[in-house]
Amino acid sequence: MAETFLAAGHEVSVWNRTASKADPLIAQGARRAATAADGELLVVSQISYQAMYDSLGDARLDGKTVVNLSSGTPDELRAAGRWVAERGGTLITAGIMVPPPGIGQPGAYTFYSGPKDALDRHAGTLEALSELTYVGADQGLAMMFYQAQLLMFWSSLTSHMHAMALLRTAGVRPEEYLPFAQTLFSQLGGDGPMGYAKILTEEFAAGVYPGELNSLHMQAVGLGHAVDALAEAGVETTVPNALKHLFERAVAEGRGGEGLGTVIESIRKP
Repeated sequence: MAETFLAAGHEVSVWNRTASKADPLIAQGARRAATAADGELLVVSQISYQAMYDSLGDARLDGKTVVNLSSGTPDELRAAGRWVAERGGTLITAGIMVPPPGIGQPGAYTFYSGPKDALDRHAGTLEALSELTYVGADQGLAMMFYQAQLLMFWSSLTSHMHAMALLRTAGVRPEEYLPFAQTLFSQLGGDGPMGYAKILTEEFAAGVYPGELNSLHMQAVGLGHAVDALAEAGVETTVPNALKHLFERAVAEGRGGEGLGTVIESIRKP
């Protein structure tokens, strides 16, 4: 992030709990900050919100805007907003949706939440990192959107790993399967009969999950067969088995005749 700000022509001060880690940035033209609270716009990227508390300590933050891209729970972020406000500052929470090499590159975007006027004041600077996607005044929202995306990222890619591992036991090379995985990922986000991102969104919004042609009971049986295939092949089954139990629970709750989307009602009421 600091390198991206520098490359965009911004004046950048850097601070790290381990001072030597800032040396490469100093060599690129950054200034070494005396404290973590040095500056009007404080961009924080640490392992947790506790790290921000430890780094800022008792410093006053009067008139400062703190943009924190660290991870935490939504309630942690709301509490951090109050903590910053008590010290005279304003907290903007954020979650950047690319790995480090993607920062500042086309397609990068960041979820932001908190006071919109504070974000607007610094939008020109923050745009160097990525596109700004404002999701609301509630300081917990940026993390909720961020984590919603990561849940899809982790679970879908882990499923892809399971698929490759299963096929590998039959001698299928990963690159042979890749075109089918790419097609499925594209279809799920599209508008056709396999466009389940849109289909499930519409069903959830309406609270109706048609299953006449493709019931959850049928899908639960099919998922059971997939888990059995993984076990038969000697592949790890913890996550697929948990998914199987979730489907079976929804069926046991009396919704086996509805469609796949009905599983969200079991997710909402654990």
